[in-house]
Amino acid sequence: MKATQRTVRLDLAEPLRISRSTMAARDAVWLTVEHDGLRGHGEAVTSVYYGLDADTLGRLLAAVATDLPRFRDPESALDALRAGELAGEDTPPAVTAAVEAALLDLAGKRAGSPVHRLLGAATAPVAATARTIGITPPVRAAAEARCLTASGFEVIKVKAGAPDPEEDVERVRVIRDAAPRARLLLDPNGAWTTGQADALLPRFAELGVEAVEQPLAPGDPEALAALAARSPLPVIADEDAVSLEDARRLAGRVHGVNVKLAKCGGVHAALRIAEAIDGSGTALMLGCLTASSLGLAPAVHLADRARWADLDGHLLLAHDPWTGIGGTDGFVRASELPGLGVRRSPGEETA
Repeated sequence: MKATQRTVRLDLAEPLRISRSTMAARDAVWLTVEHDGLRGHGEAVTSVYYGLDADTLGRLLAAVATDLPRFRDPESALDALRAGELAGEDTPPAVTAAVEAALLDLAGKRAGSPVHRLLGAATAPVAATARTIGITPPVRAAAEARCLTASGFEVIKVKAGAPDPEEDVERVRVIRDAAPRARLLLDPNGAWTTGQADALLPRFAELGVEAVEQPLAPGDPEALAALAARSPLPVIADEDAVSLEDARRLAGRVHGVNVKLAKCGGVHAALRIAEAIDGSGTALMLGCLTASSLGLAPAVHLADRARWADLDGHLLLAHDPWTGIGGTDGFVRASELPGLGVRRSPGEETA
């Protein structure tokens, strides 16, 4: 097996403001693994929050790729990756996830099978995905909500954590009025104090918010669990639920954990988390970073296992260089094509 990589710029259709930052673009590093004339692809994207720039991602992906030729095929490389024998313990989860995605894509193409079937699902997963509305003026938020529901979106995720919490309340209020039948999720990205959360959550519950992600600053999972115990609406851990150990610690103590493949280390790691929380009363949410359809595809092959799917990262882009998972009508769909089932978008270089 041999591997190559390429770095590309992913521009957002419009800047996305959350409580800790505003993002207009990010870089993606594509890893391609080739074996016996077939190619598998994976994607890792830069993240200021996780301290990963394009140069770092490229260097780390190259380090793993140099070890691939010692494996006879992608299946044995996957086994080694999952056993911790291909990527070291210090390898960031985003890198491990991208390598795993490329190997899964290649293994699926070799088997003539889509990834979800390799993972034991008989039919292609389909899920209603949330669509994110950032911290934006209420008038604009209401207009976005109307457009989204007209396009078929049933779930809207509203970013919160503005300096004035009343702005957050008003944004949710106008979105609820504009989209009365939509399911609403709220995500302050850890912006609130415990006192603010106690004061605000009953108000958002009255507005019909279905659940809130990571209302408190990460780093104190005990405080998050205590808040969940008294919260009038479900609390989902995100930044406090990174690893399998985190999920086990919070299982049964929060209402959900947001699993992002780039955060936990890929499909196999996500499945282990899902198994660990099964039956505990803590539900699975599948989330994502802003990325192309290539970056989102592995999670879409797991989407039928989650109570909440927040897999809209590719929909935030000005131009998605890959295609194959849908989403513009509010539903993401795993392809029945072999591997991840994504292809380069029309007009792009042939993959």
